[in-house]
Amino acid sequence: MSMQDPVADMLTRIRNAQARNKPSVQMPASKLRKSIADLLVAEGYLTSAEVSEAENDKKVLDIELKYYQGKGVIEQLKRYSRPGLRQYRGKDELPSVQKGLGVAIISTSRGIMSDRAAREAGIGGEVIALVA
Repeated sequence: MSMQDPVADMLTRIRNAQARNKPSVQMPASKLRKSIADLLVAEGYLTSAEVSEAENDKKVLDIELKYYQGKGVIEQLKRYSRPGLRQYRGKDELPSVQKGLGVAIISTSRGIMSDRAAREAGIGGEVIALVA
């Protein structure tokens, strides 16, 4: 059976692993998932994200979760745009998560970037997820 929404699957795996206080989580790798994970590492929500080979020659994305005083750093991880209802926003309409304390993941023509970086670049795009 094929996966309908791989980004939602990724976010759910991260939420579930963090709820169980797991040190890391694995999932099938793709360029989109890797770039989202790299953005979360750059913003300080994850420790690391590496792509490795599994025994059946398929690539696996290994994500190391980040904790602070026993609690997960990510408090909220929510899919915004979905396959049934895509959410595109212009540069002036990009959402601000918790008045700038969180980050919105935006898919732009220049790649995956945070809402702050998209505003600075003056471009809009599809709002993939909200992280706080």
